[in-house]
Amino acid sequence: MDNLFIREIKINWNKVGDDNYVYDITSIRSVNTIELNSNVTFFVGENGTGKSTLLESIAIAYGFNPEGGNRNFNFSTMDTHSELHQAITLVKGTKRPQGNFFLRAESFYNVASKIEDYRDGDNYDDYYRSYGGKSMHDQSHGESFLALMQNRFREQGIYILDEPEAALSPQRQLSLLMLIHNLAKKGTQFIIASHSPILLGIPGAVIFSFDDGGITEISYEETESYKLTELFINHRQLVLNNLIEESES
Repeated sequence: MDNLFIREIKINWNKVGDDNYVYDITSIRSVNTIELNSNVTFFVGENGTGKSTLLESIAIAYGFNPEGGNRNFNFSTMDTHSELHQAITLVKGTKRPQGNFFLRAESFYNVASKIEDYRDGDNYDDYYRSYGGKSMHDQSHGESFLALMQNRFREQGIYILDEPEAALSPQRQLSLLMLIHNLAKKGTQFIIASHSPILLGIPGAVIFSFDDGGITEISYEETESYKLTELFINHRQLVLNNLIEESES
């Protein structure tokens, strides 16, 4: 834990208004402290369980723009983030990160557009070298995702990712898996919200589940992403028959 850039997440509920909607998210409401003890931490859970809300609040508390980018990005397309970040205290390590980025799948287009705005003058080649050699908008959605991560992510950095698999094929998810794994071995820290049974398999990752009304550490094999994928692959026809019967009943 001494080598992590974020070692602990504390929530002071006295700083959250009584009428704030985060009180309706039972998984978050039940927690005051989360300790991080791995260079790769995953938040998993069904839609609406609060994993992205907490991830976003951690990112803002660390100094990131709510819509994403590195800590120098400062823009707002639409304010949709919760006030939870105001109640969060991050216990940080002693090291200073050599790189940083907050990637949100849902607002990536806005970040890609802001990258264009930040380009100064005509130094096209130098500027876009950090983004795969060309504008994010001149690449496919999946290409731009992977290009940014392959070119911007560095050793000894910190990266907060919200569903980074959203635009990636299974093959490119494997590429991202190896990128994260190799960087984590060299001191980079990742905090990731994900549904991907591929990414969740990163060796040494700690997985926190937001299901069942709390935040609990679980194994890879206990994640719903793994269990449902395994069930479908091994018993595809049975699963399909049951789904079809239920839809017709």
